Amino acid sequence: MSVFFIFSERKLAHYPLMPLGLFGQKSNVATLFVGFVHGFVFIAAEYYLPLYFQSAKEASPIRSGVLILPITVTEALLGITAGIVINRTGRYLELIWIGMTLLTIGNGLYIHLNATSSIAEIVAFELVAGIGAGLLFEPPLIALQAMVSQDDTATATATLGFVRNLATSMSIVLGGVVFQNSMQMNAPGLRAVGLPADITQQLSGSTAAANVMVVGTIADPAQKMAVKQAFAGSLRNMWILYMCVSACGLAASGFIAKSVLSKEHSETKTGLRKKKDEE
Repeated sequence: MSVFFIFSERKLAHYPLMPLGLFGQKSNVATLFVGFVHGFVFIAAEYYLPLYFQSAKEASPIRSGVLILPITVTEALLGITAGIVINRTGRYLELIWIGMTLLTIGNGLYIHLNATSSIAEIVAFELVAGIGAGLLFEPPLIALQAMVSQDDTATATATLGFVRNLATSMSIVLGGVVFQNSMQMNAPGLRAVGLPADITQQLSGSTAAANVMVVGTIADPAQKMAVKQAFAGSLRNMWILYMCVSACGLAASGFIAKSVLSKEHSETKTGLRKKKDEE
């Protein structure tokens, strides 16, 4: 299917959905990769931090939603701030560098989360990662649009959106695989502390996330702590994955070229309208 799509875009399509010429410049490839990394990494915290709160911190679903507000609100505010900065200064490359650096640091900090981490510590980590993620919603798009011809602006924008959406989907799946495998590896340790076989089975592999509320029903303090640490440790392996991917994005951001943004408006005719005028 992928081979046919590439062939169609190169040889058959009069108006390609994803012009392959976009991938002919190093800066464009680096920008698209940064967009991919951003989508891959930022969604992980919003999706998996509630699992951490409900397992390691025994938070209710509502409270876990409240506890991820620091990162979601920060992302929104910094996304707005990035747009204002670009509009006033025309500088976007520095925002990408700062954003990727903080995103990498933030996910590295998540690695230190365990069953005894304080809420203040967790919120601080969220703020660091949230600032990084928020700064990366708009600048990569500006960087890509600045490097393509005006005729390709629309398709370049759509391509970046596609890449970012693809990354978010892959992120949840791959992160889930890492988490499930880690919980399966922790099963012998849970049995070693005397956790009943039926509960151990519920908290192993693919069923662990679905049975997160079982943690609150465990009466023995030692067993409960072992389960909490198993969840936190499994999520830790996942955060390592996201930190490494983010670090790759940080390295790629160094290949994005700087371009002077123009404030002059010129109309571009595309699609059927362009074809009609040409006729």
